[in-house]
Amino acid sequence: MSPGSGRAPLSASHGTSSTLGYGAADGGARKRAAGGDLGAAGEASAMGSCYGSRNWKPEVEMNGSGIDGRQSQNQNDTPRLLTLPTVLTIGRVVAVPILVSTFYMDGSLGTTVTTIIFLLAAITDWLDGYIARKLRLGTAFGAFLDPVADKLMVAATLVLLCTKPLECAVFREFHWLLTAPSIAIIGREITMSAVREWAASQNSRVIEAVAVNNLGKWKTATQMTSLTILLASRDPRLKQQCVFVAFGVALLYASAGLAVWSLIIYMRKIWRVLLK
Repeated sequence: MSPGSGRAPLSASHGTSSTLGYGAADGGARKRAAGGDLGAAGEASAMGSCYGSRNWKPEVEMNGSGIDGRQSQNQNDTPRLLTLPTVLTIGRVVAVPILVSTFYMDGSLGTTVTTIIFLLAAITDWLDGYIARKLRLGTAFGAFLDPVADKLMVAATLVLLCTKPLECAVFREFHWLLTAPSIAIIGREITMSAVREWAASQNSRVIEAVAVNNLGKWKTATQMTSLTILLASRDPRLKQQCVFVAFGVALLYASAGLAVWSLIIYMRKIWRVLLK
């Protein structure tokens, strides 16, 4: 082996390769470190830009998928029980015993208060339905209570008028003049309540057959008008009292006729549905 061809060149070559290897490794480590730093910096920059944006909101607030979102959704889905139409309907129910108390008060004050109570009940009967339709405040409880309040008010007024007839010559000769239409109206309401309760357990076609129609609305309008006139006619200060009494009785008989006729129409519709 010659002196020039010893291990020195090999060692030098190995050392060079080792040096290059370590240099490459150090370079790769520095690149990876630099890349990691750049990646971390980029991620921090991206997060900073997101959090720094005024329009950015957490996902919980944007789509309501968090606890607050679920609570607000549950609050919106929960139906309100005491809406304005329902409060008006409850007021009519509460007014029934007050109406009975003021009816037996002597003097014109009792007559005036009784008439005002019934007139306000008739107005709220229309008003609560109008508000429920326009503002979409209808509830199942209100739909149940509304006809109950109407029937209580009307039945109580009819019974009161029959127990204490008006001071007019015609009632001295015909004591049954108010009794006959009162029985027809109250009997019709009891029958329709039973029919609608039965229809609720049947199919949708039967339920549609007993839905309120225009004839029933006319019946209610004439009924409320006639009872208001008859209650106001009890005032002893009223001149030509018998004229108002005759007009009120005529409207009451018209209301009774519409009540019976509407009942016949409902029964015919139900009969046709059952035969199909």
